[in-house]
Amino acid sequence: MAALIVLGVIVLLVVVLVAKSVALVPQADAAVIERLGRYSKTVSGQLTFLVPFVDRIRAKVDLRERVVSFPPQPVITKDNLTVSIDTVVYFQVTNPQAAVYEINNYIVGVEQLTTTTLRNVVGGMTLEETLTSRDSINGQLRGVLDEATGRWGLRVARVELKSIDPPPSIQESMEKQMKADREKRATILTAEGHRESAIKTAEGDKQSRILAAEGAKQAAILTAEGERQSRILRAQGDRAAKYLQAQGQAKAIEKVFAAIKAGKPTPELLAYQYMQTLPQMAQGDANKVWMIPSDFGDALKGFAKNLGAQGEDGVFRFEPSADGGVAPKPEDDSAEVADWFEAKTDPAVAEAVKAAEAVARTPVDTSLAPDPSLTKGLDLGELSARQPETGPLTPSMDPEQQR
Repeated sequence: MAALIVLGVIVLLVVVLVAKSVALVPQADAAVIERLGRYSKTVSGQLTFLVPFVDRIRAKVDLRERVVSFPPQPVITKDNLTVSIDTVVYFQVTNPQAAVYEINNYIVGVEQLTTTTLRNVVGGMTLEETLTSRDSINGQLRGVLDEATGRWGLRVARVELKSIDPPPSIQESMEKQMKADREKRATILTAEGHRESAIKTAEGDKQSRILAAEGAKQAAILTAEGERQSRILRAQGDRAAKYLQAQGQAKAIEKVFAAIKAGKPTPELLAYQYMQTLPQMAQGDANKVWMIPSDFGDALKGFAKNLGAQGEDGVFRFEPSADGGVAPKPEDDSAEVADWFEAKTDPAVAEAVKAAEAVARTPVDTSLAPDPSLTKGLDLGELSARQPETGPLTPSMDPEQQR
């Protein structure tokens, strides 16, 4: 029985010795090994054999990059405002021996160093600079921390300010300021919109008036030109009508005198015709009294003696002259006045009408400047310049006819 107990104790001691002499260190971890209380070596990611009761693992250190978020820290800015800042530090242990022997707790050391450095950096900035200079603050913190933690076997990769919380009163003031700025921008934009609208309206009114003035100008030109052509044509028609009327009256008088001479009138017939005409001469509101000359018979007798010859019965009668009693014919001027009765349209007038119709069908241009095509073909100066090619707007007349 005693032998079994001794055997059991021996087996237990062997197991303890084996457990004390073998250590498995995972990858990305580092084990700091001491021999008799002094640093011996650092192992990582391997199976390690230890001398029982001589060697021991002092500490295991995680070699991966660590992310540590520190609680909000009150920091006073340059303009004496207290802000609460949260920080996040990314660091990695590069020297496990230094991390174990150079500092008691490197995480607490990083936290305290971050707090003091943050207060030093932010203390030289105003609140507005602090809120708008995150990258600058992050860079300064990383530089100071990386330099200070290098002897601890740490490498600071990145420092970020997670949040910057000003006091509630300051936040309320900032919100009011931002609201005022937004209202200011809205008012400015509204004023700009009204200004642009007024400018566009004025430009449209200006353009409308320009187009209306151009239209009135062209209408006045066309009206004046049409009235001029109308007067010229009407004057030519009146001239031709008067000429035909005078020609007709001459023919009528010629026929009447020829008939009178052919009928051989006597003084009694002339007296009878004169008496028939007297009532017509006396008609009218202004004719109250009509005087008949006393020597009326003697006047008729002298008129008969001048126009006729006394016959055997003592009565004066008209006798045809040697040329048959026919009055000489007037000079033939039909060739000279032939163009007075021309009914064709003047080519220049037709061209002006055609140009006016083309302008009337032209769409209105919306640009500010009047379209030059609106006045093409309608300017009196241009029409006058084309007169040598197309002829004057008035019908051709020689100088005597124009006078």
